[in-house]
Amino acid sequence: MQTSRNLPGGRPRIGVPVRLSSSADPDPRVAEANGLFEYIVELLREGGCEPVLLTAAGPDDGGLAAALASLDGVVLPGGGDLDPSLYGEAQTELCYDVNQAQDVLDVAVARLAIDAGLPVLGICRGHHLLNVLYGGTLVQDMAPGAVVHHEPAPVHGAGPWAWHEVAVEAGSKVAALYGSGSGAVSVKIASGHHQAVARVAAGLRVTAVAEDGTVEALEDPERWVASVQWHPEALELPAGERLAPFRAFVEVCRSRP
Repeated sequence: MQTSRNLPGGRPRIGVPVRLSSSADPDPRVAEANGLFEYIVELLREGGCEPVLLTAAGPDDGGLAAALASLDGVVLPGGGDLDPSLYGEAQTELCYDVNQAQDVLDVAVARLAIDAGLPVLGICRGHHLLNVLYGGTLVQDMAPGAVVHHEPAPVHGAGPWAWHEVAVEAGSKVAALYGSGSGAVSVKIASGHHQAVARVAAGLRVTAVAEDGTVEALEDPERWVASVQWHPEALELPAGERLAPFRAFVEVCRSRP
């Protein structure tokens, strides 16, 4: 196993692109996404890695490429909406926190990581980003769910999530993150999104679908690249359930060939 990039004690280095929008934004979703970014970083550290924050850079920036060369994996976290021009559509007024600098950073990190053969895990926006990067499209704003609610009800004090179960395909990378060796696994997920995968990219395989057909997990069959629509870092989950998929991803990065 290749471990030369690991720190003493076997702690792999996992990169996470920083969030560039200010928590002072009047849209409260921006501050919520920034808080979730911090939870992800802490869970990765608790799971046994050294998180490396990747800062803004152009797509051809040599410094970012050098930073990726020292890493063992990448997590693409949640955040605002991708610019729809990335998947060939005009932006509607229903998009929020579209930040071109964030798109440049996240796309550059994802491309460099995939080209380098690093394990990549996408979460929510990261799920959307990977589908778009591979050539897929997004639903810019989902219709209110009748069968499955993907956003929390607009009730004061109801919390930031809608909750539902999703069955993850047996033998998939995401199932392995949740402790399944070869069988399917049912996961209670924290759901909070108004966009979703529309056309699935040709190079990706769907490994979890909600009851209403929403694509909940994707993976590249040829590489360790996977993504989930939900938020495994949600604080409302029991501590062990919250940590488990991040610890498992750290192990993937630690033992990569």
